Amino acid sequence: MALTATVALAGCQSAALDDVAAFGDSANTLKDDSDVAFYKNDELIVKGKLQFQEKNYGKSYAIYKRAVAVFPEDPAAWLGFAASADMIARFDTADVAYKQLAKMIGNTPVYYNNLGYSHLLRGNLPNARRYFLKAYELDPTNETTARNLELMKNSVKFAQR
Repeated sequence: MALTATVALAGCQSAALDDVAAFGDSANTLKDDSDVAFYKNDELIVKGKLQFQEKNYGKSYAIYKRAVAVFPEDPAAWLGFAASADMIARFDTADVAYKQLAKMIGNTPVYYNNLGYSHLLRGNLPNARRYFLKAYELDPTNETTARNLELMKNSVKFAQR
């Protein structure tokens, strides 16, 4: 009887025994498929924002990098990626992100404010002020831009850092 069951089971499998996973399915089901992983629409953005708020800029950078790969048309992913890149001084990467954002949300207060803050972090104070002023012109009620301009008050007269 046991011999019959073994012969019957052997007939059910079409793959070699060394190509079988723990549950009897193909070992191919265990391969890394992260390049085709499923993400809820906002999962990466929410995780990236949380890491950014917690000042884990390296982690937020990695999460947003994945977000722009998965959702290349999402401005929120690009904004988070650019801001995270700025915070870890990856200005070359931030420039690529801002170039992409210019096509998506250029000429908006959010875009100019973030670009201004990027230049502030680089020590390029005249450009930072110029971008903050553009953001302010587009939306004078934006509190973030107003705070950034206050931060910049009279700082253009000082040497670049």
